[in-house]
This record gives sequence, C-alpha cells and structure tokens, in this order.
Amino acid sequence: MAAAVLGAGRCRLSKVGSGRRPPPARVRVAVRLRPFVDGTAGTNDTPCVRGLDTCSLEIANWRNHQETLKYQFDAFYGEKSSQQDIYAGSVQPILRHLLEGQNASVLAYGPTGSGKTHTMLGSPEQPGVIPRALMDLLQLTREEGAEGQPWAFSVNMSYLEIYQEKVLDLLDPASGDLVIREDYRGNILIPGLTQKPITSFADFEQHFLPASRNRTVGATRLNQRSSRSHAVLLVKVDQRERLAPFRQREGKLYLIDLAGSEDNRRTGNKGLRLKESGAINTSLFVLGKVVDALNQGLPRVPYRDSKLTRLLQDSLGGSAHSILIANIAPERCFYLDTVSALNFAARSKEVINRPFTNESLQLHVLAPVKLCQKELLGPLEAKRARGPEEEEIGNLEPPAPPASASQKCSPLQKLSSMDPAVLERLLSLDRLLGSQGTQGTPLLSTPRRERMVLMKTVEEKDLEIERLKMKQKELEAKVLAQEAVDSKENCSPTMLRLLARRTASVAKPLKKAVVMPLQLIQEQAASPNTDIRILKKSRKRKLECLDASEPKEKTEDCWVLQISPELLDHGRQKILDLLNEGSARDLRSLQRIGQKKAQLIVGWRELHGPFSQVEDLERVKVMSGKQLESFLKANILGLAASGQRQHCDPS
Repeated sequence: MAAAVLGAGRCRLSKVGSGRRPPPARVRVAVRLRPFVDGTAGTNDTPCVRGLDTCSLEIANWRNHQETLKYQFDAFYGEKSSQQDIYAGSVQPILRHLLEGQNASVLAYGPTGSGKTHTMLGSPEQPGVIPRALMDLLQLTREEGAEGQPWAFSVNMSYLEIYQEKVLDLLDPASGDLVIREDYRGNILIPGLTQKPITSFADFEQHFLPASRNRTVGATRLNQRSSRSHAVLLVKVDQRERLAPFRQREGKLYLIDLAGSEDNRRTGNKGLRLKESGAINTSLFVLGKVVDALNQGLPRVPYRDSKLTRLLQDSLGGSAHSILIANIAPERCFYLDTVSALNFAARSKEVINRPFTNESLQLHVLAPVKLCQKELLGPLEAKRARGPEEEEIGNLEPPAPPASASQKCSPLQKLSSMDPAVLERLLSLDRLLGSQGTQGTPLLSTPRRERMVLMKTVEEKDLEIERLKMKQKELEAKVLAQEAVDSKENCSPTMLRLLARRTASVAKPLKKAVVMPLQLIQEQAASPNTDIRILKKSRKRKLECLDASEPKEKTEDCWVLQISPELLDHGRQKILDLLNEGSARDLRSLQRIGQKKAQLIVGWRELHGPFSQVEDLERVKVMSGKQLESFLKANILGLAASGQRQHCDPS
C-alpha cells in the first residue's frame, strides 16, 4: 500500500493499492419521461417521445417527420414509472460503495419544468431520491456499525446552493459566499461549510426541511416554483476500524438537483429572472464543455470555468460512481429542449470515472515509557550526578561479564513478545545503520541521540558567533588603521599609541554644509556695508574623549544659514509680483513650480483675482504648508543671488 508519513498519530494516508483498486466506472445514465401536465397539451396532442424498452427510446426527427431518432441508455423510465422504480433501479445499488470508502453522485438534469426537483425530493406521499437514499444509508450504517462489528460509522450532512455563481450555505444562510478549494490529494472541499451530524432520519428532516425553504425559487410561465439555483446535498460517511490495524475510511455522497436550462422567449423572464436564467444557462453550457473535453481526451478540462463544474469535478471524470438522471417532457412544445437533454445524456454516458477507496491507517498509540532523570543522562553526566556514597556502592558491585557478539547486536533482542518477522526486520535495519555509522555504535542502541544532536547544534552556533566576532574585530582594525593614516600628519606618536590601544570607536555624525555661490560669498565679503547677510561663521565647542581618563575640548568652525528680514520681505514681494503678473512660462522659472502647477496658478488668478500674499498658494491646492515654507526658502535665496549679481554688475 502506497503510504505517506503524516505524524505520530495519523501515520499513513493513501489510496488503495492496485490490488484493491476498483475498475474504472462509466457514468451511468437513466432517462425519465414525465407524464403530461394539465394545461400544457391539447386534447389530441401526441407525445414526441416514445419508449421502446427498459433501456431505449425514440423521438421524432424534426428534419424529417418520417424518421425517428433512437437513443440507448442504461435505463429508461416511462410515464407510468414510480419514484420507487427509479430509486431501486438506478440509485440504491451505488450506496454500498459508500461503506467501502468510495464516493458516489446522483445528478438530476433536464430543461425547466421537466420534473427534476420532483425526482430528487418528491412529496410526502411519493418521496424522491434524497429521502429514500438517506433512509437506506442510515439503516446500512446502523447495521454495519452495530456492537460487535469491526467498523464504527458516523454520518454528517451539508446542504448548499449555487446561485448566480455564488456558493451559499443553506444550513447557515448568513455565512455569505463560500469558496471552493482543492487539497493536496485533489479532493474538492468548501471551507466554512456547515456540517450537521445525523444518526437517524428524524435528525435529517430536522436539518433538511428548514434548509430547503432557504433555496431560491421563482415563478415563470412554465413553472410556478422554478428552481433558480443548483442545489447540492453532501452526505459524508466516516468509518473507523475498532481493531488493529485501525483503518479509517471516508465516503461522500453528492445528491445534486440542477436548475433547468431555459428559453427566455418561452419563459418570459425579465429583470432579475433574466439575470438568473443567464447564470443558469452559462453554468450548464460549461458543464457540456466539460463532458465534451472528457470524451475527446483534451489536456485541459474547463472545471474552473464555473462553480458548478468545479464542485462536480469528482462526479464527472473524477473518483465517484456517478448516476445521471435525465428528465424530459413529452409535449411537443418541449421538443428542442428534449432533444438537447437527450444529446447531453448520450455524451455523458461515455465519461469514464476512476473511483478509489479513501483509506488511511491509524497506528495504535502505545503508553509512553517514563524514564527517570538519571536514565536520560549520559554516562559522564550520570557519574557526576551520583554522590560519593552511591559511587562507592556502585564500585562494590561485581563487574558485569563481557557481552558476547550476539548480545552486543541490539537491545531489541530482549523483546521476545514482538512478532518475529517484525523483529527480524528491525534487527537488520539496526545492523545496517550501525555498519554505516562513523562511531561504530548502532543507532537503536543510543538513547542519547536527541541530546547529541542538540549539543552538536549548540556547538555549531557557538562557532558561528566566534566567527562573527573575529570578523567584527577585523573590520574595527581596518577602520582604526584608516583613521591613523588620515590623521598621521596632525597626531603625535603618543596620540598614535593611544589610538592603537582603542578597541572600539564611536561613529561621528556627518557634517552638514550649505553650498552657496562662490561669487555671492565674495561679493558679500567685498561689500561689508550691505544689509543682507546670507551666511554667518560661528565657533562650536565639542567634547571629545579619546580615552576614559583624558577628556579634551575641541572647537570647530561651522556655517549657519541666516536670512535677514529685509531679504525675506524683498523676496516675498518679488515672488508675489511674479504670481500676479507672470505668465505660465514665467512661473515655471520659480523653483518647485512645474507646468501643471503654473497652469493652476494662472487659472486661479483669472477666477479670483490677484494674490494678496504668497501664502494664498495653499488655497490653490498646489502645495501644503511645509512645501510652501521650502518653496519660499529656495526661491528667496535664488532671487537674492540674482539681485546681488544685477546690483554689482556695472552695466
């Protein structure tokens, strides 16, 4: 059995091996012809469909009324067939597969008004497929899971609808649209879908009847209670084996009532009904594409093109035993819908499914062995933990005789109660691992294996820390050497020795400088009587400590930006004049003003008049308060520089 290790409890989860795999199963198709409905046919109207035997039927050829089209299916149920005939002939035989851990599906397909919901649900007097299947399934699980039987059973149910490509939980309508997922084994699941445990048919009715009233229905010209969504009842059967090897099985039963395809010209759908009809027809069209792709063996099957086909991935071309019940109507007004349904049923019976048993193996959990603290220690730790009295007593004990080669093989030989075949395999594995090991000690004879692995990990981490420390020291030495080379001309030999003894250095903050035009600085220096000063030189004291015992004060020169009030007023006035009189091209000469901002300023000026102050730019929504402050500093300095150059220019 192909298996995958999942953990200590649930150790193996697999599909059944090739020796027990069921053969491929074809989708079985049954056709049900409903009787005439009052008001839909005339007094002399003859049916367009006629049954030939229990498996075949014929329908008139619309191209040539002298000919008929014949269809062959797995079963055909005529107008006089009962609900029990359909259930016993097509549905009941597949319920036994659920007890074997396999999946099964029953789909009701057909045009609107053909009797799909009646086939699946029925009435209190004539129950349909769903109540009959649940009644028999619960009876089977009670019989097979009775006391003394090898298996224990549990049954859960979920009920959902697909309405306009939304998956809605009918047991919990407030949960909203749910998503369809696929696990790593390819199983389709819906996270968040409500599951209700049921043990009897009364439990099933308690949950199913209120949920059925939540399904979306509506009135059309052809049906007063037309289903506007696809309904799916999911019944999951879990099995647990009571004795070894404690296997687990899971089987799922899908009971699906599909919404019928609709011709809006005949149903008279408008508004919401037209939108619902479009979603139904689209999903059924994708269902037909899936069937065609499976029959043609295409590399891509469009399951993901619709929520319905995504959910039916197990039923069509998947791992389920599937039954398709095609419902048709005898009236001639349904002729085209009937032909379409028969053609789909004929294509569906060619689809091949590959069912398998969903079985997992649960190991029997043994009671944990409790060891004392000394037994968990190694020989050296145990010797240190023992006191002097215990050590003397231990020395008085006679030495143990040397073990023979057979006794040194493994302590597993003491397990005489184990199965001989299993014991032999464990011993051979122990000898193989012992021969391949570097220390010569068998793996199964080392109870301290986990502790040794942990110690090895700690040693590797310590070595990594030491390596990082050495690398840090090398980088610090390189930095110190570079500093020594840079300050060699200004440092004395004594300072160099102190610098070499430093083991750590503190990174100095980067100096910030304001770059001004050299011409402007020279002009300011040449004209000391000017009232506008841009830069001011100041001295700043700084306390440096080369060593903890020798602090030293040091002064540094730095430039501080100062703008006189006259320059601020002068720059503001120039900017204001440019805002009120300049064109968009002139405004772009200002820093931080682009084409878009210039056009906004000109447009605002034409609507609201000239600017009274520069701060009115905030009302134009071209810049915020902080951006305006930066804009003023940048443009005032630029205008001041250009003004000084014009002032000093003799021309």
